[in-house]
Amino acid sequence: MIRKYIFGEPIDTEAVTAKIPAERWETSGKYLKETAAEEGHAFTCELGEDDRLYGLGENVRGINKRGWIYESNCIDDPGHTESKRGLYGAHNFLIVDGKQRFGIFADAAQKVTFDCGYTKRNQLTVTVTEGGFVLYLLENESLRGLVKEFRAMIGRSYIPPKWAFGYGQSRWGYKCADDIRYVVKQHRENQIPLDSVYMDIDYMERFKDFTVNEERYPDFPSFVEEMKEEHIHLVPIIDAGVKVEEGYPVYEEGVRNGYFCQNADGTNFVGGVWPGRVHFPDVLNPAAREWFGGWYRVLLDAGIEGFWNDMNEPSIFYSEEYVKKILEKHMPFRTDNADTQMRKFFELKDLALGLSNRQADYRLFYHQCHGQRVRHDKVHNLYGCNMTRAAGEAFERFSPEKRILLFSRSSYIGMHRYGGIWMGDNSSWWSHILLNLQMLPSLNMCGFLYTGADLGGFGADTTEDLMLRWLELGIFTPLMRNHSAVGTREQEFYRFGDTDSFRRIIGLRYALLPYLYSEFMKAVLEDDMMFLPLAFVYPEDTFASQVEDQLMVGSGLMIAPVYQQNAGGRYVYLPEDMKLYRMRGKDSFETESLPAGHHYVKAALDEVLIFLRPDHLVPLSEGGNFTEEVTTSHLRLLHYVKTAALYELYDDDGFSRDVTLAGHLTRITVDADGSICTAGASEPECELI
Repeated sequence: MIRKYIFGEPIDTEAVTAKIPAERWETSGKYLKETAAEEGHAFTCELGEDDRLYGLGENVRGINKRGWIYESNCIDDPGHTESKRGLYGAHNFLIVDGKQRFGIFADAAQKVTFDCGYTKRNQLTVTVTEGGFVLYLLENESLRGLVKEFRAMIGRSYIPPKWAFGYGQSRWGYKCADDIRYVVKQHRENQIPLDSVYMDIDYMERFKDFTVNEERYPDFPSFVEEMKEEHIHLVPIIDAGVKVEEGYPVYEEGVRNGYFCQNADGTNFVGGVWPGRVHFPDVLNPAAREWFGGWYRVLLDAGIEGFWNDMNEPSIFYSEEYVKKILEKHMPFRTDNADTQMRKFFELKDLALGLSNRQADYRLFYHQCHGQRVRHDKVHNLYGCNMTRAAGEAFERFSPEKRILLFSRSSYIGMHRYGGIWMGDNSSWWSHILLNLQMLPSLNMCGFLYTGADLGGFGADTTEDLMLRWLELGIFTPLMRNHSAVGTREQEFYRFGDTDSFRRIIGLRYALLPYLYSEFMKAVLEDDMMFLPLAFVYPEDTFASQVEDQLMVGSGLMIAPVYQQNAGGRYVYLPEDMKLYRMRGKDSFETESLPAGHHYVKAALDEVLIFLRPDHLVPLSEGGNFTEEVTTSHLRLLHYVKTAALYELYDDDGFSRDVTLAGHLTRITVDADGSICTAGASEPECELI
């Protein structure tokens, strides 16, 4: 059951696609009580001592959100530490699991705060700042049922092309075509599977959107075709800011048609990002959104089939207005006696450090949204979502039959229909392996199924052991990308001493593709999750609800990656007896049956641990150097059969937009005696391993 309550005059975020009638709000409802708030509205709920809180999508800390305060207020902040209250996304869906079980979705374009037992240990408080919003309350008997209700309410998740499930190599610092050729050559010569290479801001002409530097890429369409012959897809970045420059057609068209965000006086707002002075497209204005999305065709026509949108919170290094104020106020500092000006020095230092992403700057410019002129801070959380929507809607026009890869840094619920997200500018820290794992189910709850983190960490210097351990988680995530920042250690896998281990583990990813793609597609088409906390699968198990570092991946397997340096294994909790496959690649493994309970499991640095549930199967392909080489004609089955096991394998052509379960499922059954039967869309040759 879903109940809808409207407060004030909300901006329509378009997050919800279902038609749900609104009801009259009572100040003290079944689940929430409205309380006084300094600004806006606040709702409270008393929590039992053992109640758990799940959701909020992309955020810091654990799977259970209890004990901290979270703010949905999209921000560009690469310091993903426990002290932060929010990151790039605004994902306002939360489940309370205890004596009462219900879901909350605060559909608000403005800032929302979730005090999850921070101020008072046994109280949840949801506060929506000034402005209208819609509050949804969901009821269901199960955690998974609540998620399915919510997902059905917000629309089907984005589906990328199948090649986007292959391994992708990226680095901020690939400057020219020869740099990319070298990366591809090293992967092919070392037989490390690879499907895509990402192009960060250096491919552009002076960081201008929808341009290519002709000196670095003399004949870009020919280069794109050259890479396709190597079975490599190039994936360029697109940033939110449009460079202010006469003669640049994107800028000139935007100015001429009034498609940029404006100051209060009607002039175009100027911020500073990578290109220098920029204007921001007013993507909340449908006409401007269609215009900006149309520019992606420049790269589509060059043969590009995938994009990643960045800097779209929007990130603002500085606003021109604020810089002018700093310079005017502190001009005397340049000439005054420094001995008497130390106070001014520290004041200037603090001002300079606070230049980027100032909340005050978000109150300087305006949008045309649903026929209204709206100040940006009132709709801030919708910007990144609508930039990606601009591209997604354009792809539906320009490529109606074929899927295009698209993911974003900033997002709001609703963007999940147009693209995925990556988990932002993380760091080469061991704690970020665990953070990567813990974000996965929370993002799935909010509809973001195509997701993953920068393997090895974006910022700081990685190590070989960190890279291997992170990869042992990353081979299970739909988006599997190795990405790092300029100035950090180069972390392509062929640069490390143990290239063979990296080759074998990535080879295992390609062997797992039939299972991972199948589980992803079934989760999309059934409004379900691909990554589940143990509590969602074993709701009556009190130990399972406390496990924060293991996940169920699809219907049949559990993962428990090692995320501590120098560890030779880890403790694992099994809610039921399971079969452990200790894998060093697709062709090298050992098996062990483990009873339910607590175990210390050894894991060598090059081993992937896969725990298989009773009466479940996991199909493995023979792998390949790229996704086109991966077939389902011959499958080897990881198995744990007590009575009988059934697996429903989903497969399709990997690029068509019109997908359904009907006609794409193959039923694979294994009886206790080891006999195998297949029926359905295909009849693969299967063997047990």
